[in-house]
Amino acid sequence: MVPPRVRPKAARRWLLLAALVLVAGSSWWATSAEGRRTSEPGVEATDVLGMEGSLPGSNCKGTDQGACRTSFGEGGEDVVEASKPPQACEAKEEEKPSTRFPLQWRDPSSTSRARVYADVILKKPKEYWDYHDDSIVQWGPLDGYSVKGKIGKGKYSQVFEAFDAERNMACALKMLKPKTRATKVTREVKILQNLEGGPNIIKLVDTVMDPLLKAKGLVFEHVNNTDLEVLCPTLTDLEVRTYLLELLKALDYCHSRGIMHRDVKPHNVMIDHSKKTLRLIDWGLAEFYRPGKDFNIRVSTKNYKGPELLVGLQDYDYSLDMWSVGVMLAGMMFRKGEPFFRGQDNYDQLVTIAKVLGTGGLYDYLNTYKMRLNPHLEAMVGHHSRKPWAAFVTAENQHLISHEAMDLLDKLLVYDHQKRLTAKEAMTHPYFEVLRGSDGL
Repeated sequence: MVPPRVRPKAARRWLLLAALVLVAGSSWWATSAEGRRTSEPGVEATDVLGMEGSLPGSNCKGTDQGACRTSFGEGGEDVVEASKPPQACEAKEEEKPSTRFPLQWRDPSSTSRARVYADVILKKPKEYWDYHDDSIVQWGPLDGYSVKGKIGKGKYSQVFEAFDAERNMACALKMLKPKTRATKVTREVKILQNLEGGPNIIKLVDTVMDPLLKAKGLVFEHVNNTDLEVLCPTLTDLEVRTYLLELLKALDYCHSRGIMHRDVKPHNVMIDHSKKTLRLIDWGLAEFYRPGKDFNIRVSTKNYKGPELLVGLQDYDYSLDMWSVGVMLAGMMFRKGEPFFRGQDNYDQLVTIAKVLGTGGLYDYLNTYKMRLNPHLEAMVGHHSRKPWAAFVTAENQHLISHEAMDLLDKLLVYDHQKRLTAKEAMTHPYFEVLRGSDGL
């Protein structure tokens, strides 16, 4: 509650400070607890993923290391166990044997390259893709915004409903926790700036900082969102097709700009159902695609991770987002918005996928890219036959099922990322034929 006899500007600042203390306090508590478990003196836990050495859980030693992808990529999205040498590191979040690196071996001659938009970044100036200089972001004052209440939170941020007095409009204020790496923040801002004006991309309105606590925030357009998991059971077949098409438009645009989202899931798709509009949000894990680069596999949300992440293939590309779209479509069709593949951890997630798509395609995929799973994961996966999509049809969901829908699923939920439909190809699929007259496709 705002104390009496406080001027409006001071009242706004009082509320903002309360919100910032909440962000900083929760971050301090989490960081302190994690630090006691994960960090040894002089070691930054968030830097461990940048180390090179034997891969966690692999059997690569000596000369075998050259046959494995020994770097985790661009520095890591998750904190890892730093109290052990690099070859013993395990993911902090899941302290089970199944968090070890899934690959035992990969032939270094095996490579993968995006089928589309592979060279976009190579043709752009450095200013387009370089996010390693914090000074590229201009941080404005925070006191022009008043906070109404918290509407969400994530590992690196908390999101508040706010009001922009200068522009006289509602907005969403994403306050970043102090533990967030500077390059992660500048990368998100740079990507949002590059995507400004793209179809169905959330609009970045402002970048702000509190001068006292040095807390940084991103201000976004306000969306009168209905949670997709709540909305899904009420959607008609036509509405499912409409929203999926709008999502594909956003993805094709970002891919055409050389950017992978890497965290497509229902929680990051905001829908104003009254206006039939959609926004793809949360670009904190997005990255610029470069052919030949090994990327971090600790991205995406477990239930929407593509097989390439689950088996440890690091030179993935835009097709990672298309797997997530396929999982979303399967969830909307068969599970009423719930995740279609629901594993207990990353290893079990791959097992869950294999029990539906079969193991034949999985081992063909591994052979294509000359990969071998570590023995523990290989034993867990076992051998399974493919289940037909018809096995998931019920009286409750049959109104959403069609030959075109199942064919689209078949072409999105493919083990081999190179064989999945691109976003542009998916937009031309017969599943969306019914929309073409009004959409002008």
